[in-house]
Amino acid sequence: MSQHLRVLRESGFAVARAEGARRLYSVAPGPLHEVDAWLEQFRHIWDQPLDALATELARSKRQRRTRGPVNHQQLAPEEQP
Repeated sequence: MSQHLRVLRESGFAVARAEGARRLYSVAPGPLHEVDAWLEQFRHIWDQPLDALATELARSKRQRRTRGPVNHQQLAPEEQP
């Protein structure tokens, strides 16, 4: 764990401060803002598919609540997982 924290600290993603014998780490938001800005150019690629996935998961959850437990042997082939 300490090696991972060291890498994060050395790359600027975390800040450490000594408190007695312990080192307390916190996230350094600056580099994360840079990553977020870089990712912005790609968001259009996955926003719509992730929205569609969220809709499908909500629909599936709603169906499970209204139908109760699903017996996969009783499902039509197109309904089976």
